[in-house]
Amino acid sequence: MPKFLLRHLSGYHVIGLFIFTGLLVGIVTFYNWKLGLITFILLVGLLIYAWQAKDAFIKDMEEYVSTLSYRVQKAGEEAVLNLPVGMLLYNEHLKIQWMNPFVSSIIHKETIGEDLQEVHEKLVEMIEENLEEEIISINSSFYHVQLKQDERLFYFIDVTEVEETKKLFVNTQTVVAFLLLDNYDDVTQGLEEQVRSKLVSQITQAVNNWGQEYDIFLRRTSSDRFIAIMNHRVLTKIEQNKFELIDQVREISGKEKVPLTLSIGIGTGDTSIRELGQLAQSSLDLALGRGGDQVAIKQKNGKFRFYGGKSNAVEKRTRVRARVISHALRDFVLDSDQVMVMGHKNPDMDAIGAAIGVLKIAEVNQKEGYVILDPNDVNHDVGRLMEEIEVHDHLWSQFITPEEALEEISEKTLLVIVDTHKPSMVIEEKLLERVERIVVLDHHRRGEEFINDPVLVYMEPYASSTAELVTELLEYQPKKLKLDRLEATALLAGIVVDTKSFSNRTGARTFDAASYLRSNGADTTLVQNLLKEDLDHYVKRAQLVENTEYYRQGYAIAVADENDIFNQVTIAQAADTLLTMKGVDASFVISNRTDGCVSISARSLGSVNVQLIMEHLGGGGHLTNAATQIENVTIEEAKVKLQEVIDETLEGGN
Repeated sequence: MPKFLLRHLSGYHVIGLFIFTGLLVGIVTFYNWKLGLITFILLVGLLIYAWQAKDAFIKDMEEYVSTLSYRVQKAGEEAVLNLPVGMLLYNEHLKIQWMNPFVSSIIHKETIGEDLQEVHEKLVEMIEENLEEEIISINSSFYHVQLKQDERLFYFIDVTEVEETKKLFVNTQTVVAFLLLDNYDDVTQGLEEQVRSKLVSQITQAVNNWGQEYDIFLRRTSSDRFIAIMNHRVLTKIEQNKFELIDQVREISGKEKVPLTLSIGIGTGDTSIRELGQLAQSSLDLALGRGGDQVAIKQKNGKFRFYGGKSNAVEKRTRVRARVISHALRDFVLDSDQVMVMGHKNPDMDAIGAAIGVLKIAEVNQKEGYVILDPNDVNHDVGRLMEEIEVHDHLWSQFITPEEALEEISEKTLLVIVDTHKPSMVIEEKLLERVERIVVLDHHRRGEEFINDPVLVYMEPYASSTAELVTELLEYQPKKLKLDRLEATALLAGIVVDTKSFSNRTGARTFDAASYLRSNGADTTLVQNLLKEDLDHYVKRAQLVENTEYYRQGYAIAVADENDIFNQVTIAQAADTLLTMKGVDASFVISNRTDGCVSISARSLGSVNVQLIMEHLGGGGHLTNAATQIENVTIEEAKVKLQEVIDETLEGGN
C-alpha cells in the first residue's frame, strides 16, 4: 500500500482494511496452505510498515503544527508592533492602557496612564457619541480612526496621502465669478466726462490689482462687467480676507461722492464650466436682489454664502423697469380668468395696501380679483383698516379666506405674492403648489429661500415699501385709472408705516408715489386714525424697552420676561423705539410670541447690517430692518445665540 495513502487513512480505516485482507488470506490458505503462508508473511510485514508510516506522519504533523503556531504568533507580534496600523487600548476611566509603537510614533511621546485627550480630543467624543469611525489630524497627518467599544480599542490607519489628494482635488477645482458695477449707467450718466473717466479708471485699476494679487484670470466684458476665472484655493484665500475689493470700490466711489458699488456672483463646485457660469449668474442675480454691494457664492448643492452688504441699495433714477414690469403684469392679468393676491402671515399695512393696489390693476383690465386674508391673523392697525373696508361693499366682497381661495382657484388663476418672497411666510403655502403662474412683488432683500419658478419677479430693495412699487405699476397701466379714496389711503398707509412717516428708507420716488396717491384722494387724516396706537400697546412696548441692556458698543438688546407674550407688531415697535435712543446703532428685541416661537426684531441706522445677523439665525429682511423667529428655545438661549452672531460679525465673520 502506498505510503502517502496510509498517511491519509485514519486508524479505523487501516484496521478495517487489514481485517478484510486477513479474510482473503484465510480463504487462499484453505485452498493452498503454502500460498496462504507466503501471503500471511507479506501481510504482517505490510502491517508493521503501515504502523511505522502512521507514527511518522503524526510526528511530522505535530512538528508542522508547532512550527506554524510559532510562525502565526510571531507574525501577530510583528503585525502589532511593526505594521503601519496603530492600536490603542484604554480602560473604563478613559485612560490609556497600552499602545503599539505606531501610535507612539504618531504622538512622539509615551502617554501610558494618561487621558485619551493627550492623543486627540476627538477620541473622547467618539466614545461619548458612539462614533465608529472618524478622520482626525495629528501633527499635520491624517488618520482614519476606528473604534471598537466592546474591546475598548482604537485602530489608527494613515490616510494622509488620500486626504491630501482630496484637498488637492478641491483646491484645483475651477471657480467662475461675474463682477458687476451696480447701477453704473444710472449713477454715472449725470457725471462730467472727466470725473467719470477718473472714477472708472480708478475702479478698473483696483479690480486689476485684485486679480494680479490673487493670480486670477480677469477680463472686462463691458463698461460695468468683468468675468474672473480662478481655482478654489484662491477663492478660499479671498474669503479669508472677506472680499476687501468691494470695500475698496465703495471707498473709491465715496471719495467722488458717487454711490457706485460692486456686486460679485460666484459659482463653485465639481461640475462643468457651463454650469459654473450658470451658478455665477444666479449668484449675481441674488446679490443684486439683496441690494448689491455684496458677494454671493453658490455651490452645486444650491447653498449660498454671503459677504458684504454694508450699504443701502441705491435708488434707481429711471422708471424704465417699472414701466416694463407694469406692462408685463397687465399681459399676465389679461391672460388669466382671475387674479388672487396674497401677502405674508400676520400682514401689515404694506402687505394689505399693496394687495389692494394689485386688485385695482385686475379691475382696470376687467378681471376678477381677490385678496386672501385670514381674519384671525391680523394686527390692530390692519384690523381698523378692515373695519373701514367692511363698509365699502365692493372692496369687502373681494376679500376671501385661504379655504375659499383653495376652492376657487382654476387652471388660469394668476397668483400675485406681495411683500414677501419666501414660501414659508405666505398666508397659505398650498396655493403655491396648486397655481401654475405666480408673480412676486417685494421690496425686501432677497434671501436663499424663494418661491419656485415665478413667471414674473419685481424686487427692488431700494424701494421704501411694496406699496410704493405697486403705486408705480398703477401709474403705467395703459387704461385710464381712477383710485377710490379708501384704495389710495390703504396704499399711502403702507408707505407711511414702512418709512416710519417718511423718516426711514425714503427716496425721491417715495415722495412721487405718495404725491400720486394724494392726488387720487388718499386721506392723510384717515391714515393717522388707522395708525393710532392703543394705550395698552404703548404700555406693553414700554415694558419691553424698560428691560434693555447695552451689548458691546452701539448695540441695545431688550429681553422680555419668559412668562410674557407679545405680538410681532409690539416687538417691532419696541425695536424702532430703541433706535431713537442716544448711542444706539442697532437694536434687538427678544420676546415670546403667541405662536410659541421666540421672536427677535432688529433695527439699525445703516452702519450695522441687521439682515446678515438675522439670516444667521434663520430670518432675514433689510439692511436696516430685519427679524427672525426661533423654535424650541428659551428667551435666554435666543439671547446667547444673538450675542454669538454679533460677536462673529464684529470679529470678522461673514
